[in-house]
Amino acid sequence: MYKVFVNDKPLFLTNEIAKETDFQLFLLESVDIEQLIIKMFNNKIKKAYLYYPDEKEILKKVKEKIPVCKAGGGLVYNTKGEVLFIYRNGKWDLPKGGKEKGEEIDFTAMREVEEETGVGKLKIKDKLQKTYHVFKRNGKYKLKITHWYSMTTTFDGVLTPQANEGIEKVAWLNPEQVQEALKNSYENIKLLFE
Repeated sequence: MYKVFVNDKPLFLTNEIAKETDFQLFLLESVDIEQLIIKMFNNKIKKAYLYYPDEKEILKKVKEKIPVCKAGGGLVYNTKGEVLFIYRNGKWDLPKGGKEKGEEIDFTAMREVEEETGVGKLKIKDKLQKTYHVFKRNGKYKLKITHWYSMTTTFDGVLTPQANEGIEKVAWLNPEQVQEALKNSYENIKLLFE
């Protein structure tokens, strides 16, 4: 099962039919995916399941119905065990961004962390899970698939928010501050801390 967030509401891609309780079930083969996304963006649907019988094919089928963009991001720890966060659009987030043509996704993640925060000397420790969310750009809905990496750094210089990306501030947060920041973050970011 995949969990895709549409305006921070879950859209589950599943190959199992469960008895409906607090969600609506749609058949992937016949659904107008754009209409479903619009209803979720407009809070008319809070939670939905998209059914397709073959679990291995389900994501491929969704990608046929909605354009995809790939991104890379970092869950970055400094030598004090603090986590690097950015603040943008009134929410705490982790640094991430779109893959450029010909770029390896792990390189994308490191490049984006450095561009958005000014933090260098990055080392990838582990590949984390992917997250999925739908966003709207230039009037079109797109599925963003973000590849996340756990990273470490010995950087202790000045944090520099990338203003032209709308980033208002960059901060190292200790475990207690991370828990507080997650109360005002995105559902897909919370998944990385579970």
